[in-house]
This record gives sequence, structure tokens and C-alpha cells, in this order.
Amino acid sequence: MLTEKLARYVTDAKLTDIPHDVLAGARDALIDTVGVALAGTLEPVAEIAVRWVNELGARPQATVWGQNISTSPAEAAFANGISAHALDFDDSLPSLRGHPSATMVPAALAVAEATRASGAQVLAAYALGLEIAGKLGRAVGQDHYLRGWHSTATIGAFSATAAAARLWGLDAAQLQAAWGLAASQMSGLVRNFGTMAKPFHAGHAARTGVLSAWMAREGFTTDTAIFEGERSVLDTYGGEDGVALGELIERLGRPWEMTEPGIYVKRWPCCYCNHRPIGGLIELLKKHAVKADEVQGISVGFPPGADNALVSHNPGTGLEGKFSIEYVAAALVLDGKVTLETFTDAMVQRPAVRALMAKTRRYRIEDKGVYSGVVGYNDVAIATRRGTFEMRVDRVPGSPAWLMTASDRIEKFMDCSGRVLGQPGSERLLGQLQRCAELADLRELVAATVPPSHATGAAKAAAMSAK
Repeated sequence: MLTEKLARYVTDAKLTDIPHDVLAGARDALIDTVGVALAGTLEPVAEIAVRWVNELGARPQATVWGQNISTSPAEAAFANGISAHALDFDDSLPSLRGHPSATMVPAALAVAEATRASGAQVLAAYALGLEIAGKLGRAVGQDHYLRGWHSTATIGAFSATAAAARLWGLDAAQLQAAWGLAASQMSGLVRNFGTMAKPFHAGHAARTGVLSAWMAREGFTTDTAIFEGERSVLDTYGGEDGVALGELIERLGRPWEMTEPGIYVKRWPCCYCNHRPIGGLIELLKKHAVKADEVQGISVGFPPGADNALVSHNPGTGLEGKFSIEYVAAALVLDGKVTLETFTDAMVQRPAVRALMAKTRRYRIEDKGVYSGVVGYNDVAIATRRGTFEMRVDRVPGSPAWLMTASDRIEKFMDCSGRVLGQPGSERLLGQLQRCAELADLRELVAATVPPSHATGAAKAAAMSAK
């Protein structure tokens, strides 16, 4: 059975089967995700998640990052998954057409705390989960997302389940059962972008992964061939452009998703569909020394599918602004940069930015292909009294073709985590993350996500155990 083959790939792989560069990529994804999640804990959506965890009551098993709270692995994964996606600053995987790490990292670290897993075990679970995310993303095809499903949440439930199952030591039959249960929980609609529901999608998928793996470990039964045949996941949710699962199983690890297409790391905290235009507009502003007060108009062209996630044309809140090229382009030209502070309600509602938004136009580029924020191109132009400056942008910032440097990534991490941990705490956590593969017990790392004055529960126990 195909589902069984897919499960055996996850449960039976040896650490030595995973290339060093793939494990290094998993470590980098861990660093980026934990960093943006810590900054995300300051968002209202994360604060609501914390209230929910408090309502359930504490359990000393898994840490809610940046907080003085411990809870069950499933609820920790839920709260941390919401934080990881709260700012839309987390990484992307083109073959998934979504965000792989915001679901897997919270699930993996929550189970790692409960099982006292090593750093190497966590990195292996992530790498194998990423294979599942990418291959199932190819199997459902582009149509899955274009019909309105949020792949981060739907496919992310299965990759999070794979990571959790690997760390809990499930066998193939148990993982098949876990995937069957995850299939009955997969959900998430693009229609909800620009609201708190989008980060909820990531948290729900992370919790689904932990819960499904736990239930299967305890003997819960489901359909064990959920990816094949009539009324299966792929038959129900897949598009006509999906690649046959049997073909994809033969390509597992050949090449690894970490290598091809590779993970795309965000430079700016907003929907990836904005990033090519941002990169192009920055180049035009610098090259032609354009000042905001001379701009008469901004235009951004999108081929089909490349702006599907940009659901807001006239945003009124910071969250909506993350999904609006009209706002992002206007704010960039007005402020000369895009930062975490760009996406507050007050910044979106500024009269100056509203005036420039009225001069910003998006339009369709006729093309027979189907594109996305991480696949394709954009045409950008700035009209001024000196003339119109324009260019085509066919690279994605943060992708292998337009890499963030190591120093850029560290700067991003320090900016995000420093808002919660301060500089000394951020440096300590970064050190733990960088040597993740050497850690015998991941609780030591997770404890470092909590400010020392707040450390209680699982985080405090881990810190004391590490001494």
C-alpha cells in the first residue's frame, strides 16, 4: 500500500540516512521559527491562545514559548504554532505552497520535551516531516490551494503528525492510523487570511499532529490507507494537476525537499506574495533615488495565482495589511522600509499612507501558467515627475536564488527574540539552537525560550536538569 510505504519511510529511516546539509537546513529552520514565534507571542492572537491554555490548567510536560506556562504537548504545540505564524514571518516551501515549519517545529519540540529527545532526533524528525509536506503538496497539486484550501494547515497536519510520530517512536502501522485521524481534522481556508484564523490554522495543524500521533500510539484505529483510492485525502482534496503518489514515493529523498526546492526564508513580516514586489520596489527606490513626495503612482503586475493570498485591497488593520500589496507598496515607498512595526492598525490608518494607497494599482499579467508568491514573477513600476521607473522581478527574496546571508538571518532572529528575551537571553537561546545537534536533551533548549524570571513548569524543570 502506498500509505504504508510513505509511513515506513518516516518511521524506519536512520539518522545516518539523512545528509548533513539537510540536517543543517533543519537546524536553520528551527532557529528562524523559534525566533519569529517569540516575537509572535506579543500578538493579540497569541495572547488569546495563552488564555485558552490557562483555562485548561497547567501540566509540566511542554512549554509555551516566551511564557511562564507549561501544558500538555498537544496544547503547547497549538499555542506555539499560533505564535509561529502570528506575524506571517515564518518560512515557506514552494512544493507545499505554504509554511512548513510553523506546524512542524511546535509539534516536534512539544513531543521532544515530553520524551526528552535529543537535538539530533528532532532535526531528523523535521527533515522527514518536510519530505512529507513537500511530496503531499505535489500530490494535491496547485488546484488544492487555488480552490481555497490553506495548504499550511491541511497538508501541515500530516507533516506535523509525521514529526510527532517519529519522536514518539511509532511504527509504520501506528503512523498510518495517525494520518487517518489527521485526515479527519485537516482544515483551513484562504478566505480567512488577514484575520486571526490564519495563525490558528498553523496552531490547529500542530496540535492535530501531536494529538493524532498520541491517539495512534494508544491504539486508536482509523482507515490506514488514507492517501489512496476513492474518497481518500487525495481523491477528495487533490486537484487534477497533482502528481501520482506512487511516483512521489519513489522520489522520497531524491532529491530532498530541503535541497529542491529548498526552504524560503522571509525578509519581511507579511504574506510572501508581497515579497517579489517589495524586492523590486526597493531596487527602484535606491537606483533612482526616488523620494516619497515625488511619487505619482505605483503599479504592480501579477500573473495568475501570484496574488491569490493578497485578499485585502483596502485594509483597515495591521493584520489585513499583511495581505495587501496596495498597503505594503505604499508603506514601503513612504517609510523606505518594511518592519514588524509596519503592521499595526495605527500604521495602516495613517492619512499619508491612505493617500498613497489610492495611487497604487495592481493588475493582471496575462499568462497561461499558474504562479504563487514563491513561484513566478512580478512587474513593478513607480511613476514620478521625472518619469516612470520599472522592472520585472523574477527572483524571490529569501529563496536559494536570492539568499539571506547568515548575518541577515541572525539579525532577524535577534530582533524577533530580543523583544521577549532581551539581548543576553536571545544570545543564549541562539547558541542552544546553533548547537542543537549536540544536545542530548532538547528540554535544555526549550527552557531558554522563557525569560529566566518567568521560568516555571516544564521550562524550569528542564533548566534545573541541565545544571
